[in-house]
Amino acid sequence: MRNIPQNVTQKANGVVYSCVSPTPETSDALIIAAVLAGDIDAYRLLVRRYSHRYVRFAVRMLGNHDDADDVLQLAFVRAYTNLAKCREPERFGAWLHQIVINECRTLGARRNRRELRLVRDDMVLAQLPSDESTSSHVENTDKLLRGNIQEALDQLDIAHREAFVLKYIEEISYEDMAHLTGAGISALKMRVKRASDQLRTALGGKIDGR
Repeated sequence: MRNIPQNVTQKANGVVYSCVSPTPETSDALIIAAVLAGDIDAYRLLVRRYSHRYVRFAVRMLGNHDDADDVLQLAFVRAYTNLAKCREPERFGAWLHQIVINECRTLGARRNRRELRLVRDDMVLAQLPSDESTSSHVENTDKLLRGNIQEALDQLDIAHREAFVLKYIEEISYEDMAHLTGAGISALKMRVKRASDQLRTALGGKIDGR
């Protein structure tokens, strides 16, 4: 694997890139340019930059680190092999997130629903919305966590789980969620509401606002 010297113009996949030797502070777009120009080692910078963020998401979707690590490795490989197709290199993180989401969906579809587990997260319950407002909070979170929270979370199908995690754990706007998932904003809002309603019902109506 070779390194690209600073300020050398390279041609990769029919596109001319002016590359610099990438560092941890280098932008995504310049790192991608370097990789496409032949500096394969530069891709490690993107792996280090996004691994922690997206393995956290995958763990919450799939319930364990082993599956999350597998999904993330597949996502990075898929991103690497399709790097030239990344139309907005400066938004590589969002593009990679789409790939991670798709890999989670694929694995989730292959697993029995009873095997799907979300990591318990106080923050999720603390931000669970009521019927009137998406900003209300859960009361007595600790008490609920000691009860049937895992079973309640386990009842969500993958689409509702995904929308709920993106909105209330990743704290992503509906506009960005739509871009990541390919679903419309109205549909996403409905998924989040239904997920919240299902959790609220399963938890015995102990949610603020009920």
